[in-house]
Amino acid sequence: MATGIKDKVAIIGMGCTKFGERWDMGGEELMVEAFEECIADAGIEKKDIGAAWFGTCLEEVNVGKTGMPLSTTLRLPMIPVTRVENYCATGTEAFRGACYAVASGAYDICLALGVEKLKDTGYGGLPAPGSGAGSLSWQWWPNLSAPGSFAQLASAYAAKYKVSDQDLKRAIAHISVKSHDNGLLNPKAHLRKKVTEDQVMASPIIAHPLGLFDCCGVSDGSACAIITTPEIAKKLGKKDFLSVKALQLSLSSGEEMGYNEWDGDHFMTTTKCSIKAYEEAGIKNPREEISMMEVHDCFSITEFVTMEDLHISKRGEAVKDVMDGFYDLDGGLPCQVDGGLKCFGHPIGASGLRMLYEMYLQLHGRAGERQIENPKYGLTHNLGGFPFQNICSISIIGKYNS
Repeated sequence: MATGIKDKVAIIGMGCTKFGERWDMGGEELMVEAFEECIADAGIEKKDIGAAWFGTCLEEVNVGKTGMPLSTTLRLPMIPVTRVENYCATGTEAFRGACYAVASGAYDICLALGVEKLKDTGYGGLPAPGSGAGSLSWQWWPNLSAPGSFAQLASAYAAKYKVSDQDLKRAIAHISVKSHDNGLLNPKAHLRKKVTEDQVMASPIIAHPLGLFDCCGVSDGSACAIITTPEIAKKLGKKDFLSVKALQLSLSSGEEMGYNEWDGDHFMTTTKCSIKAYEEAGIKNPREEISMMEVHDCFSITEFVTMEDLHISKRGEAVKDVMDGFYDLDGGLPCQVDGGLKCFGHPIGASGLRMLYEMYLQLHGRAGERQIENPKYGLTHNLGGFPFQNICSISIIGKYNS
């Protein structure tokens, strides 16, 4: 019988670059920057790493399709390197591979690294449809834009729960303001500038009701983690180390696009994936037990809807919780404590590991001005694709319980 991954793997080191318009560096240099911090934090040598998982999404305009860029750039000791890609959940997918390898007993110590170099591709920071994402864009999404599809999510939510246009825009504006406030406290964040709700509300509309400040930017960056077993972590002299409590992944089956039961106001994958994650972690009441979250705020409405899909806010009540400040840094359950995709940035292959990096800092008490008091569990959530066809990845980490 499957027993899950709870407390079977320990995170002993993490690293993350500054995200942003890194014109001075290529993908390889970003990988080195993240790795140097990570291995120093872990206190091991490269020869101790038994295998690695390498996450990149848009490989044609980035570092390539194989695991070779990681192996050659970091001069790894001729070990197995597996390249993975799962849309915006790519970084977490690399982490999942490393965790499962250690939990299975196949390797003692593994590396997970994600990277994306997007800012100098020539198409608003992203490749043209079909060039980096494969032929799927041309075959299935010929007229699709990301802002447009997520704006439809916002409209569907407002219609279902009878939220006025003004109230919805005010709530998602509060989310954007919160992310900017938190990003201002983070020296590695891409966007570090305070904004007001009035500024967000008055910004140019990209796809109604989403304005300029409701959309995350395009960034370069890399993040990584070193994973081992709790037993080896103890032998290395690690104290109060972190362990993985849950790792869950859910992919759309086609139900959303193919049938009429889904009304377009939420993410079916997140709704189901989160239940499995809480069960694996042994969490009964996530609203009370989760200390902080990093969720996939590619657009402010995505974060908003995710609050309900994660079973934190009740259906139709996210507006109240957001406006009451429940998800603010000093609220009941802080969300996007490092600025989120919105302000830390979104280099696709790195984002999942970047989220875990913030949880890692917070749980070790290293987050500086944005430090949360006595956090117990940190949750990360990635969403790849679009509302009607997507990938959801959820991780929960916390202090190791022997």
